[in-house]
Amino acid sequence: MKKILLVISLGLALAGCAGTNGTIDKDAQITQDWTVERLYAEAHDELNSNNYTRAIKLYEILESRFPNGRYAQQAQLDTAYAYYKDDEPEKALAAVQRFQRIHPQHPNMDYALYLKGLILFNEDQSFLNKLASQDWSDRDPKANRDAYQAFSQLIELYPNSRYTPDATERMTKLVDALGGNEIAIARYYMNRGAYLAAANRAQKIVERYQNTRFVEESLAIMEASYRKLNKPQLADDTRRILAQNFPNSPYLQNKWENTSIPWWRYWK
Repeated sequence: MKKILLVISLGLALAGCAGTNGTIDKDAQITQDWTVERLYAEAHDELNSNNYTRAIKLYEILESRFPNGRYAQQAQLDTAYAYYKDDEPEKALAAVQRFQRIHPQHPNMDYALYLKGLILFNEDQSFLNKLASQDWSDRDPKANRDAYQAFSQLIELYPNSRYTPDATERMTKLVDALGGNEIAIARYYMNRGAYLAAANRAQKIVERYQNTRFVEESLAIMEASYRKLNKPQLADDTRRILAQNFPNSPYLQNKWENTSIPWWRYWK
């Protein structure tokens, strides 16, 4: 009987080191006697060395063996960051949202919100995009709004956080992107002859994105739309506003015309 129990015990021990496909999990074997401090240090070294897959694996082992305490909490945040750096935005977002749900009062929540904003912001850091000025107006506006909301929450709840200045700068870029998305749609409507829809989109820019570079053209689109709609009073009023705010605007000399730039792309 003792021999049978011994065989069962050995079988369970080996199963604990097996992966999901039945193979032996080498990381689980190698680290089976490691302390939580050593596990975290090794995972952190892998993260800093850009070995994101192994870092994530070690963080998962750490959390499974030592689910309580500051190391497990930090491992959850580091896992989200590792996924973000490894171009796995969906997994990164799920990891950071899990951290928010489990630790709503965590002292590093400002970083969690900042990381969430970065994941949603999802700026392409590739070499080719560093060579060119990336246009944010053609991005999914929902992604822009979600990123803006995350950064806004960070600034509101943690105004003195060290991440706030960068979040503020990114929010400015996101506002410009949202305005750019609206101007692209207004242009599209103008090109299609949907003048009322174009005027409404342009007015939205004037009202909501006053500090962006798209207000001048928006006023020009509104004037052109109103003239097409046979509303001369609205057109004249809009032109006066354009002249007051942009006295040197080229749209005062030449009416707005269909741009040759594709409607979905607005280059700076």
